[in-house]
Amino acid sequence: MAGSVIFSPPDPVPLNNHHQGWAYVKGANWRHPLGPKSSIKGKGNYPVVQVAYEDALAYAKWAGKRLPTEAEFEFAARGGLTGKPYAWGDEFRPNGKWMANTHQGHFPNKDTGDDRYTGIAPVAQFPPNGYGLYDMAGNVWEWTSDWYRPDYYARLAEAGGVARNPKGPDSSYDPAEPGEKKRVHRGGSFLCTEQYCSRYMVGTRGNGEVSTGTNHLGRLVKSVPAVSQ
Repeated sequence: MAGSVIFSPPDPVPLNNHHQGWAYVKGANWRHPLGPKSSIKGKGNYPVVQVAYEDALAYAKWAGKRLPTEAEFEFAARGGLTGKPYAWGDEFRPNGKWMANTHQGHFPNKDTGDDRYTGIAPVAQFPPNGYGLYDMAGNVWEWTSDWYRPDYYARLAEAGGVARNPKGPDSSYDPAEPGEKKRVHRGGSFLCTEQYCSRYMVGTRGNGEVSTGTNHLGRLVKSVPAVSQ
């Protein structure tokens, strides 16, 4: 039986190993995101998770669209702001207001739900950014079309000049797992916290092996025809 990866940490989890707490579960998929006994019944307004890169591509093709590049995602996430750490500005919680679905409490074993949600949230529960886009930070990670290399933007800077809408490197390379083919994740998820992973910050990035889905990874489809690539 096919399956997918789910975060279910023991208590406590050492934070010096990002593989801790993740387990392959047979029968987990987008219809059963937490395993064969789970369901998406009544969750039509929740983001789809357990989506591998190939799944995201297939959906985009079906919809007549495509996945965004990493640069396109960041441009959209910034919502017209420049040089701000968050998609909404300078402060994580302006005037004490929660702006994204993230993890509160002791990571990873206790999410207090101070932002009203423990785990995944329905879409559009937090304010949109300056472009009217919801959930560009937190809730679930999103696939982009770029191969992952940690030094890609450093190489662009060394080359000099201005890179306009870069399309990413020609191949993947992660020094931690050099044999794995990985694409860039953007946006962070409900598991992100300043204690461990603050990747709800708009300029940060993650990565994932292309054939792997997880219960905090979804999809984003760019609203342009696929033939425009």
